[in-house]
Amino acid sequence: MSIDPTAYARLRESADRLPRIPGIGKIEIAGGMITLALPPVEQHMSAIVGIARQLNAQLPRTHPGHIAHTGADLEDAARGRLRNPDLMVFAEAALEGGESVLLPHEVLLVVEIVPKSAPGNGCRARVRDYAAMSIPLYLLVDPRKGTGIVHDEPGYTSRKEFAFGDTITVGPWTLDTGVLRTYA
Repeated sequence: MSIDPTAYARLRESADRLPRIPGIGKIEIAGGMITLALPPVEQHMSAIVGIARQLNAQLPRTHPGHIAHTGADLEDAARGRLRNPDLMVFAEAALEGGESVLLPHEVLLVVEIVPKSAPGNGCRARVRDYAAMSIPLYLLVDPRKGTGIVHDEPGYTSRKEFAFGDTITVGPWTLDTGVLRTYA
């Protein structure tokens, strides 16, 4: 689903004017609405760090010049979407302009950790959005259940489920999910 470009531009402008308040994590735009999320809990951040370390160790071999990085936004203005994935893999040079906004064609992988505070946090909408943006790989990790899903193939026609402790393949990378912990 796309929204009118003018409507998205107004939403984006409003989001940019919002004050950055301690305790508020991400600002996103989807479904014609601006949403604010609470910052992640410790286990959430631990999962991000554990996955990022593994990816960053492999990227020099598989994709020289790329990094697994947090904190950047992913914007698809044509679809009216501003997302802030927990982790993305992209060329490090994309950050050189001082902008922390990436375009979908710059991203190889997005990783989302299901939050403890909002488990219904749009998992289906994110799958739909990232597939529509043609992000090649999407890793969804669910510490509530100790499981996850690797989405790949165009349109995410392939879904590979896993349990924490499994060694999984995400595109050209191998990840040990034994570093992931469930929410206490």
